[in-house]
Amino acid sequence: MRRGVRLSLRLTAVFLAAVGSASPISAQTGAAPGTVRTDTVWSQSLGAYKALVVYLPPSYRANTRTRYPLLVYLHGRTGNERNWVDAGRLHLTMDSLARAGAPEAIIAMPDGDDGWYATWNQLGDVNACRADTARREAAATFCVPWTRYDDYIARDIVSHMDARYRTVARRASRGIAGLSMGGFGAITLALQYPDVFAAAASHSGVVSPRYLGPKPFAPPSRYANTTAELQAAARTLWSDLRWVMGKDTIGWNARDPGHMAQRLQQSAQPRAAPGGSRLPQLMFDVGVDDAYVDQNRDLHATLTRLGVPHRYAEWPGAHSWSYWQTHAAESLLFLLGNVAGR
Repeated sequence: MRRGVRLSLRLTAVFLAAVGSASPISAQTGAAPGTVRTDTVWSQSLGAYKALVVYLPPSYRANTRTRYPLLVYLHGRTGNERNWVDAGRLHLTMDSLARAGAPEAIIAMPDGDDGWYATWNQLGDVNACRADTARREAAATFCVPWTRYDDYIARDIVSHMDARYRTVARRASRGIAGLSMGGFGAITLALQYPDVFAAAASHSGVVSPRYLGPKPFAPPSRYANTTAELQAAARTLWSDLRWVMGKDTIGWNARDPGHMAQRLQQSAQPRAAPGGSRLPQLMFDVGVDDAYVDQNRDLHATLTRLGVPHRYAEWPGAHSWSYWQTHAAESLLFLLGNVAGR
């Protein structure tokens, strides 16, 4: 039996044990918890200082020579760097899984604004951003002069974590995950930077933004091709996506997860050497009552047609923290199963 399969089976047993003995998001008496702290990071890619929440595992202080895999968790639109801790209780889930026998990891939770974790098709209007009185975050950190949110995560955040903390500073020991906008970011960043991330997971992600129908999903899919159709597909997200992806299909296709997977798959063959353009391990799930369930079904169909390995699931639930909190343990275990001990 291959090592990856053995580890996957062991982590599945860990998950079932944690769920069976106590909720994976509940604290357990008598065991040391991990540590949550906040760093301030200068991002050369954005031209601004950004906040970064960091989770250090329970053994980090005691085992001063141990290095750990790095997981990056991305928040959704209108969210911030504290969402996964305050609303998702990700640190408690990781603590509980570690007590049940899962590998430990360092987790970075960056502030991604409403930037979609991509380099924008055009620069945002900084002056209009600064004049927005409804803005919740200070202009100095939110209204960034350079909108290269992909380089910010894959280069600036990863470099900061590798320099400041005892990470295993290699691609094979890094994973990335996110919800909604962050789910889009996790999948696209792993496909755009296969030299940085070995695995990616998405919960309720906006993963097929050009998808128009049918609704409910059924092949063949219809995709937006005109500006009016792109706006219809984006719906309430158009105010963001017209800046991020542009108003024509060139920009949208360049940032589309299905297209990115196809391009990487083509470039990866026949190369499979360490450091080459290898496909990351992918997982994504969605609630059956989620507004983006058809997009997720479409990406699942696209990856299946392309022969790109991935794990896909649909569960009861909607686009809510109740759903994400319930399923966070699954993305943690998936990532750990693909990056821990490598």
